Amino acid sequence: MNKRDFLKISDLSLAEAREVLTLARALKAAPKGSHVDRLRGRAVAVVFEKASTRTRVSFEVGIGQLGAQSVILGIEGSQLGRGEPIKDTARVLSRYCDAIAYRTFGTKKLLEMAHAATVPVINALTDDGHPVQVLCDVFTVEEALGRSIAGMRVAWVGDGSSNMARSWLEAASLFDFHLAIAAPTEFRPPVAELAAAGAHVSVTGDPRVAIAGADVVNTDVWTSMGQEDEAQKRLLAFDGYTLTSSLLEGSKADAIVLHCLPAHRGEEIDDATIEGPRSRVWDQAENRLHVQKALMCWLIERG
Repeated sequence: MNKRDFLKISDLSLAEAREVLTLARALKAAPKGSHVDRLRGRAVAVVFEKASTRTRVSFEVGIGQLGAQSVILGIEGSQLGRGEPIKDTARVLSRYCDAIAYRTFGTKKLLEMAHAATVPVINALTDDGHPVQVLCDVFTVEEALGRSIAGMRVAWVGDGSSNMARSWLEAASLFDFHLAIAAPTEFRPPVAELAAAGAHVSVTGDPRVAIAGADVVNTDVWTSMGQEDEAQKRLLAFDGYTLTSSLLEGSKADAIVLHCLPAHRGEEIDDATIEGPRSRVWDQAENRLHVQKALMCWLIERG
């Protein structure tokens, strides 16, 4: 069987995504240590060109809980930092490991890694998308609300051009929910991606319009890694987009709030909201572990 990669949400069919999420539920419900033989004798390389807390810890712990060996590589301490071509690194890692998770900047580098590797490659974040996070977020929504995300209204408030917003946009079509994006004009998804989502997406400059009737309200930092020089410009552009209890009043009574972290409290979300009863931020962070374990099992075991 040809190897499968997970570089974007649409690399999975709906049926396949449901298989992964069903497995994630089983892995989460199982006692610790009960799946330690699942990937025993395997190894997974996790390659970081960007800083990480949740991605590193969730992959490294998850790999260990499945009985596999994790190999953590950063720019410093590896030949990638000295200019070794990505395709050479991919070929070598494929001889040692059974999968590669890659956290990088441009999608071009991710695609080069996937093209050269002969084992599954997982997108652990690029500038254009964060599909593992959004797959975990779908899991969190369904767990918290007790029903399928299909038919729900998910509001995205803030930077609609971010990697998170763009992966949510892709997920809307796959999982059949409506994504309402509230973002300033200059911070909206690429036109082609909006067109591809069709009726699954609406865009506004007014956060209250996006949040009205929402089942889920989602945000992320206004200034991501590599955008530090734009911080002041972004603070001005997103004035009025901070998630607060007042802003959330138009959402459904049982609506939940998500944030993939790290959070800049007082900017995209206030402290009372991230710590409040609607917040599922900490469940969301934990679920990175369970869904990524399921994804690794699904990809590796198919080979």
